[in-house]
Amino acid sequence: MRALLIAGAMSLAFTLFLTPLFIRLFKKLGWGQFIRDDGPKSHHAKRGTATMGGIIVILGVLISFFSAKLMVGEPITASPLLVLFMMVGLGLVGFVDDFLKTRNQRSLGLGGWAKITGQVLVAGVFAYLSLQFPNRQGLTPASTHISFIRDTPLDFMALGAIVGTALFVLWICLIVAATSNSVNVTDGLDGLATGSSILAIGSFVVIGFWQFNQSCFGGADAADQYRCYEIRDPLDLAVVSAAIVGGLIGFLWWNTSPAKIFLGDTGSLAIGGAIAALAVLSRTELLLILIGGLFVIESGSVIVQRVFFKLTRGKRIFLMSPIHHHFELKGWAEVTVVVRFWIIGGLLVAAGVGSFYLEWLAR
Repeated sequence: MRALLIAGAMSLAFTLFLTPLFIRLFKKLGWGQFIRDDGPKSHHAKRGTATMGGIIVILGVLISFFSAKLMVGEPITASPLLVLFMMVGLGLVGFVDDFLKTRNQRSLGLGGWAKITGQVLVAGVFAYLSLQFPNRQGLTPASTHISFIRDTPLDFMALGAIVGTALFVLWICLIVAATSNSVNVTDGLDGLATGSSILAIGSFVVIGFWQFNQSCFGGADAADQYRCYEIRDPLDLAVVSAAIVGGLIGFLWWNTSPAKIFLGDTGSLAIGGAIAALAVLSRTELLLILIGGLFVIESGSVIVQRVFFKLTRGKRIFLMSPIHHHFELKGWAEVTVVVRFWIIGGLLVAAGVGSFYLEWLAR
């Protein structure tokens, strides 16, 4: 519990107090945001705002997590390291994309397939490593079962070791690519993706801590063994989640409207990767549809818009996608859109956490 509080507090302090220094550094390096000409006209004033703020969040999370574990004298387990691997790996993919944008001064960095390739490579390595490192009870960080609130009977390995492993890796790559790109799509207004991610990742602090208290290996009371959780390192998953939440809260101080710095693809892909990793390792993959419900809505609006546009040969459902731009063009103030979307995201997160708890009560 001490590690959780220390990690969150240290990460918050790092991003809150050091972000202005990074803003000045990034501006000297010429890392300013490039704004698309076909976007809302009100966004053109944001041209040149410091970007790649995800670097600050990632640094804060890494420093605070390892410092917290060192301060309390606890060993570092495999599961949080995998979350950090995913966060850093996708952060590097996003950094390359951001760097190309700032260097070439255009809104396109990595090509679509190049970005997907990077995401798949990181996710594939994560998937392989997540089935390694069994603990004393034989639990690996991830399970080959498809999970909702806990593992379902659907096991990829029922199809055989080779086919099952291949399908598991593809499943993880799908989750990671969908989640990271959905957070990336949401990162279009000041503070929108940051605040929404705080809510989503905050749910994994609650889930991880509850799974630790109800663990089949020492946490749950004898009377509750039938509904305990077989999760490897749940408390450490809560600790790394707290570090990410703290870092995002501190960053939001500078990212809220009018933003002094943006997450960039460096941040949005890293955060999306962390959310996906936490869902996989906490055995709540399908629950991510609720916990990350706002991200699902955002990316879904893009898909619906494109499909409708092609089917009707030029007609549109929304004035512009993702859907947050639709409401901007309808006349909503940017802050109004952001706060209302936070409320929607918060309600969906509450539904996800509520479903998680109700499942435990119902067993």
